[in-house]
Formats: sequence, structure tokens, C-alpha cells
Amino acid sequence: MVVEFGLFGQVEAHIGGEPVDLGHLRQRCVLAALLVDANRVVPVDRLVDRVWGDRAPPRARGTIYSYLSRLRRALAPAADEVRLVRRHGGYVVEVEPSAVDLHRFRRLLEQARAADGAAEAAALLERALDLWRGDAFATLDSPWFNSWRQTVQGERFAAELDLGDLRLQLGQHARLVPEFSARAETHPLDERLAAQLMLALYRSGRAAQALAHYRRVRKRLAEELGTDPGAALRTLHQRILTEDPVLSTPAPVPAAPAPTPSTGPTPAQAPTPVSGPAPSAASAPATVPRLLPPPTPLFVGRAHKLAELDKALGANGGNGGTMALSAIGGIGGIGKTWLAVHWAHQNAEAFPDGQLYADLRGFAVSAEPVPPAEVVLGFLHALGVGAEGVPVDLTGRAALFRSLVAGKRILIVLDNARDTEQVVPLLPGTSSCMVLVTSRNQLVGLITAYGARPLPLDVLTEAEARELLSRYLGAERTAREPEAVAALTRHCAGLPLAISLVAARATTHPDFPLSVLADELRSRTARLDALDTHDLTADLRAVFSSSYRALGPPAARLFGLLGQAPVPDVSVAAAMVLAALPAPTTRSLLRGLEAAHLVHEHCPGRYRMHDLVRLYASERGERDQPQADRDAALHRLTDFYARTAHAGDRLLSPQRTPFAAERPGATPAPHPFTDAAAAMEWFDAEHACLLELHRFTIERGRDTEPGEGWGGWAWHLAWSLDTYQWRRGHLDDRTAILRATLEAPGVLQDPAARALAHRLLGRAQVPLEQRAEALDNLRRALALFGEADDAAGQAQTNLNLALAWEQRGDDRRALSHAIQNLRLRRRLDGPLREAEALNAVGWYLARLGHHGQARHYCEQALALSRRLGFREGEAFTLDSLGYLAHHGGRPAQALDHYRQALALRRELGDAYEEADALACLGDVHRTMGQHARAVEAWRQALSLYRSQHRLLQAARLEEKLSRPAGEPPTTRWPPGSG
Repeated sequence: MVVEFGLFGQVEAHIGGEPVDLGHLRQRCVLAALLVDANRVVPVDRLVDRVWGDRAPPRARGTIYSYLSRLRRALAPAADEVRLVRRHGGYVVEVEPSAVDLHRFRRLLEQARAADGAAEAAALLERALDLWRGDAFATLDSPWFNSWRQTVQGERFAAELDLGDLRLQLGQHARLVPEFSARAETHPLDERLAAQLMLALYRSGRAAQALAHYRRVRKRLAEELGTDPGAALRTLHQRILTEDPVLSTPAPVPAAPAPTPSTGPTPAQAPTPVSGPAPSAASAPATVPRLLPPPTPLFVGRAHKLAELDKALGANGGNGGTMALSAIGGIGGIGKTWLAVHWAHQNAEAFPDGQLYADLRGFAVSAEPVPPAEVVLGFLHALGVGAEGVPVDLTGRAALFRSLVAGKRILIVLDNARDTEQVVPLLPGTSSCMVLVTSRNQLVGLITAYGARPLPLDVLTEAEARELLSRYLGAERTAREPEAVAALTRHCAGLPLAISLVAARATTHPDFPLSVLADELRSRTARLDALDTHDLTADLRAVFSSSYRALGPPAARLFGLLGQAPVPDVSVAAAMVLAALPAPTTRSLLRGLEAAHLVHEHCPGRYRMHDLVRLYASERGERDQPQADRDAALHRLTDFYARTAHAGDRLLSPQRTPFAAERPGATPAPHPFTDAAAAMEWFDAEHACLLELHRFTIERGRDTEPGEGWGGWAWHLAWSLDTYQWRRGHLDDRTAILRATLEAPGVLQDPAARALAHRLLGRAQVPLEQRAEALDNLRRALALFGEADDAAGQAQTNLNLALAWEQRGDDRRALSHAIQNLRLRRRLDGPLREAEALNAVGWYLARLGHHGQARHYCEQALALSRRLGFREGEAFTLDSLGYLAHHGGRPAQALDHYRQALALRRELGDAYEEADALACLGDVHRTMGQHARAVEAWRQALSLYRSQHRLLQAARLEEKLSRPAGEPPTTRWPPGSG
């Protein structure tokens, strides 16, 4: 069934030609926000920002989910053509792009640019413009939609101008005058449109009106912008005055960039060549420039980027299509020039009319960026223009340059550009040329206004880094010290410049072992010193410094603070807290740092730095920002993580007793969780950061009072991570973080805190089969809780001891501890924990063969858990009942119990217990003779066991899969959250 979406005008949808009720305005807003990025994931936070901007309601995420559910129902009749689905981190509309008018419009523009002739191109542009029913995203009002509306309207205007050019070429000037006149009323300062109207009037025999329009435009430019018309419009005016015969023949329209007060060009301002020969071009001798710098024999890797450049060359036929323009971006030292020059030499034969090259010195350490007028002058001389034939001003030089290269196959390499403004005057106005631009900035203006293909560079792979070092030093030398080579490449973190600096050091001392240099680089604090060559053209600090100096003060401050932050990456929320800035400002600064390639948004909403850039950022932070400011930032960040982790754990396991009261005046979590699923998503995204932050707090933890200072935060984080790490199967991390907390001096001096830490560590060691250590820690915990007269602590420790004794094969001792736990829980009047205790007693009775008594306790536990909404307790109890049914000869009932438990595990995000539930399901299927279903369940469980490094359980399943007739296991972990 055909589905069509409209964004040009009111947001609408049609299925099979019939309109679809998309609901109210905000709901349509959500659909439009996804359709703009059709087939690409849009994170939920970004979706909220697009729909509401800074005016998002308190429960915006929940509202979004509701809207998406309604939209799914509305689009259900076209389920084969369009799907609105959740992906990791956000939502995506999966649909054929041509079903959305915005994407169909852009595709038609691409086809028009690649068309063989003016008539075909004009027909395609007319089809594209016919898609417009009104203003883009009509009635939708948010900062994001308003910005997008301007962008798309700009594309529409540019397409209208392109169509005007083509229709003038086709001799349709007479019927174009009214259309051009009306458009000029709306865009009175656009010089390209003014040129179109003047030429249409002149060819229609209305030269006086054409000259009068020029006078009006010139006056308005002077009054509103304080400038004169550009060279192209002035040249057209002169030709009309002299009745130049070249104007009588349909040809490309004279045009020039329209003056604008903005910092970047718009699509309607793209420069095109002046009709007819430029004044000094006719006398220029035919010269073929060869300005490329010499190639390097040491180039390695970058196969994918070379292929992308080859594709750009192949798509550029020079037959009226769009100029091939590629913007190679990345941090200093990543190898941008290296790639551009290597590819240029490889493909020099594709450009028989020459290759132009200029180092624009956009980030030179000891010099200012080269003015575009100076670069164009060099290009003109290389093309054979003598000094007497060069115009004085930039506009004249750029027009002459475009005229000289028109129709020629020339490669232009613009290296180390500062910004879009520096590049635009150097662009040719012909599709026959190809342009490569390298820059440490993203050059967004080139991408949006001129269709540049962005080619961001990442670091070399480990294998490529080794190969590069080997090419510098020779295979024999690197083969002698493989461990030192691995250390050198690791410390250089894949940065080609760093590898070349290491190689230079090693080459100057050919008799020194490479291990000596590796030792110099081992210390993070001294690594940049070891890469200091005292040569400004080849020094990492100098390279990074030039990018840093280009930042404004707020961005420089954030850059320095990010270098101080002891986390591998940051979310926007964490960066807000670190810098103490509002969300819009933080997002803007992060985008600016990414545009400068100093940070990288490696996944939606998360930013990280290259290792060596981080070292430099840390140095700048220490040098440029007061110690008190840096300490305050780190306190804010740590408190943010600790409090958010605590809030997340309270949602995951509300029955746990909080380890400490909230501290008054502490930094609040900026984004409270809506539910447990949101908390699990946050822990998933932040787990690596939380581990690093815990190590950092341990290093700084010298306080004696738990709950305060760095030591208090270390304990805070360890406690808050416990539930999450159990559910995700991060058992080694769980054990390591608890052991480090217990062993750190001054962190846990309060007996109650030490008791709890010993209990958690013992509980974590049980599934790792660290039997003696587990029992030792649990016994210490029980003694400390007894000294403190903490009955709740004693109860939970007894539950954990039951688990430890079961793991050692002593179910009777396990039952004894489970019964003691239940007695204490009934005395303490805690229904959640009582439900847990009932199930534990039932579990151990079942393992000892007392099935009737076991079922009695488990059924009580299930009823209580369901009444309390205790989903985790319900899952554990269903697991126990499944065991009882399976071993009691009721496999169908066992299957039902295990399936319910599995569904709850998945709902809770408890991957650890999910694996066990799947293994049990497989056992029941095997008992019922359903071999294929058993194998499928076991394979799913095996995948989870392997990902959780549960080698013993994985080995058992591997044996079962290799010998399907094997007996189902009788050993299972006891239910209990710990």
C-alpha cells in the first residue's frame, strides 16, 4: 500500500491516497522530527529538544512515548511500508525516502545537477518545486523546526534560482520577467536574482528597465548594507550599457555572491562564472599548473577514505553536474594533508589541465591565515596570468579565476583551512573541477551551502600504526622488539603525527633500544614532553595549541575542564554539571569543540577526546584555570554521578536499605529517571565512567568520615552500582570495586558501613566461586552487624550465607540460614524482604526434596510479591515454582512459570538471571521432547553466559548442546536479590 508523507505545508500523511489522522499538533511534530532523519535513529532527548526546545514539560519523555504509540496505530495500515521502531538510544522511522516530500525534493535536486542538458535539468527542478504546498513544517513552532524551516526554504530558493538560470539558457526570457519581478520584490538584495531579472528584461527589449533595476539594487545595497554590487553584477550592467552581443545568446547567467551580514554563505549565494570571457582572461597564456607538494612513500591505511574520494571523482563528470567538493576534517596530526596529497598524486592523470595547491595556514603556530586574495593571486599566476592582468580586489580576482578554470579538469587542494569564509572565494564555478579542503574545523558552511562531502578522519588502527612505525624504522628493527613497538603505538593512540615524532626520535638514536623510548612515553603526565621536538612544525603541543587558541573563552574553559574530568567520555548532562552551565549553552560549546575536532560525538549525546588531546586539555586546564575552580568542577561532577547512581539504584531495587541519608545542598541529578528501564539505560551508558570515577575517588579518598568527601563518594558509588552490576553480569567489576573500597585507607571506618561492604563483597564472590573469601567476608559482616545490633543487616547476611553454603553443596546449612533470615524479617515488619525470605526457604526445601512444604512457602511468597508489586521477588519465586514443577513431573506448568520469570527478567533488564531462566527453559523443553526449542533456548543462554564471562555455566551448556540427550541440571542459584 502506497504511503506518502508531506512536510512542505501542513504535516500530513496519505495511505493508499487516503489522508491519515496524525493527531494534534505536538504529535505531528514528533512524526516530522523523525521524518527529517528518516531511517536514522533519533535519541529521545534529542527528540524532546526538537519538539519543545527549552520549554519541555516535566514528563516530556513519557509524553513522547505516548505520542509514538498513537502514531504507530495511525500508520498500522501501511506496516509493510513504514515502521516506527525503537533502537538503542532512540527511535527511527523506517521508510522509503522517496515517500517523504523533503527527501524526494532533495533527490530531484541531485538528479537535476547530474542531468545531461538544460532541458532535462529544468524538468527535474520543476518536479522538485511542484512538491511544495506551502511553507516547510507549517504551524510547527520550536527553535529546531524554525531553524530547519529556514534551511529548507533556502534550498527551495536556490532551486528556484537554478531553474531560472536554466530557463534563461533555453531562451524563455520573455515569460520569465513577471516571475523574476515578483521574486525580486521578496529578495531585493539577492544579486543573482537581480542579474536574472536584468538579463530577462534586456533580452525582451527592455534595456532601460534593466538599467533602472540595477540602479535600484545599487542604491538599496548602499543604504542597507553599506556596499556596492559585486563584480559580476557590475560587469553585466556594463555589458547592457554597451549592448554587448554576448548577452543576446542564451548562456549561463551572470551572478555573484549576494552580500550578507551573516558569517556563512547560504545556498542562494553560491558563486557562478560571469558570462563571456573575463577582461584579462583572453590574453592569459595556456599554462598547466602542477603545484602539488611531493608525495610521501610512507602512506598507510585510509582505504575507506580513499575509496570515498574515488567515488566523488567518479560521480563528477563535469557535464553540468555539481562540482565535486570534499572536506577532510580531524584533529591536528590526524593525517589530513597526508591523505589529500596522497590521493591527489594517485589521481593526477584524471586532471589533465593541472593541479592547484595552497596551504591556507588556518592554524599555523607562528603565522596568520593566508588571505583568500593572496591565494587567488598565486593561482592566477600559476594559470599564466601576468601581474598586469590581475584585478586589485578579491571579487575581481575570484571572478577571473572562475573564468579561467571554467570547463577545465583541474584539481584544487586547499590545505589547512581556517573556516568556510576563507575557502568560498577559492571555489571554482564549474563542475569540471574537483576541490579537496582539509581543516581542523568541520566547515559546516561548505557542507550546507555547497554540498561538500564531509570526510572525518579517525585514528589509525593498531595494525596500521605498527605498519607506519615499521616503514619509518625498518621491519628488522621493529621485529626485534615487538613489546616495545606495541607500547609505542599504544601510547601514540593511532595519531600519525605522534607516530612520526616517535620514529624521528628513534631514527636519531639508531643504537638505542626502542624500549627506552617506550619507557619515556609510559607516564601520562610526561608523554607530551616525550613527544616535544622543539620544532613548531612538528610538535604535538604546538599543533594542539593552534586549535586551542582559536577557541572563545567559554569553549576554552570547557575544554580544560573536560581534560580534568576523570571519565572516558561525557554526556551533555555531565558536561553541564562540570561547567555549571545551562543545557543550551553546554550543547553549543560542545558542538563548537566538535567542529574544531577537539571532541568527538561518538554516539548520540556523548562526547570523548583523543587520548593525547585529553592530556593537552588537562595541561591547559591546570595552567589556565584556578585550582579552586577546578576542584569545584570535579566535586560537582562526582556528586552528580553519585547522586544519580543512587537514584537509579532506588528504582532498580527499592527494597534495599539506603546506605546513607541525602546530603543537604548537594548537586541534584538534572534528569530524574521516569522508571527503572530509564535507570538501566543510564547505567549502561555511564558504567565505564562510573568505574573510572570510583578509581579516582579512591585515589583521592583521605577523609575519615564515610558519606563525606572523596572517600564517601567512593563508598556511595560502590553501593549504588551493586544492583546494576549484578543484573548485567558485571561480576568481576562488582567484586573489584567493593574490594577496592574496603581496602582503601580512611574510606570505611564506620562499623555499619564496613559490615555492609563486607556483606556485599561476600555476596559478589559467591557466583565467582571464590568460596573461602565469600564465607570469610559474610562471617565478618554478620559479626559486625551483631555488634551494631543491626537486625536487618543480620537478616540479609543470613540470606547471603545460605547462597554461599548452597554453592559449596551444603543445602542443609543453607536452609538453616534461610530460616534465620525469615525469622528476623517477620520481626522487622518489612513485607518486601519477607516475600524474599519466604521464597528462599521454599527454594532450599525444594532442593532437599520437601516439595510440599516448599510449594507452601513459595506460593505465599508469590502472592505477597504480586500484592506489593515486587517484580523482582515475583520473578525469583516463579523460578522456584518452575523448579518444583519440573522436578515434580509437571513440565507444562514448569514451562509456564519459567516463561513468566523470563518475561519479568527482560522487563527488569536483569540479563544475569535471564541467562539462567533460558537455561531452565531449555531443560524443560528437553524433558518434553521439544529438542529444537531446547537448543534455541540453550543457545540464547550460552550467548549471555559468554558475554558475562560465566565460564562454568557456559561449559555446562556447551556439553549439553553437544550431547542433547544429557540429563537436565539439578543445580541452580537460589532466588534472592542480595
